[in-house]
Amino acid sequence: MNPALKWLAFAGIVLLASEASAACGVTATDVNFGNYDIFDPAPLTSTGTVTVNCDEAPPPDVTISIEPSMHSGLFNPRQMKLTTGADRLTYNLYTDAGRTSIWGDGAGGTSVVILKNVTKNKPRTATIYGSLPPRQNISAGVYGDLLTVTILW
Repeated sequence: MNPALKWLAFAGIVLLASEASAACGVTATDVNFGNYDIFDPAPLTSTGTVTVNCDEAPPPDVTISIEPSMHSGLFNPRQMKLTTGADRLTYNLYTDAGRTSIWGDGAGGTSVVILKNVTKNKPRTATIYGSLPPRQNISAGVYGDLLTVTILW
């Protein structure tokens, strides 16, 4: 392989929202990593959001969890799959900007996000912090994963 050639892969995560009941709803923006350069020595990072909006007065705290990867079946590592092949691209989602606490369901060393003081008709948003480790040997193409976001109160 020519070292000057840069393989680029488009990588993104699609988040599906799951409502706990009609009183509160959840929406999520995708985590889009853009182009991934396998020769770049730095991790690729991106963010998305989860927004909770209640049309009735909920209890003040709402817990947000994100399910394991559809392709790895795990929280760590999560994996995206090449849409036209079998290659996998390892990534993860975190609750903090330092990307140290894996966002999951609270089991197996993962964390959840708790939105405090949620009130009626005032949307609250949490940031999803994503990271792709560098130098993964993958084929060029489009990679993706599908995750479910759940809220509980």
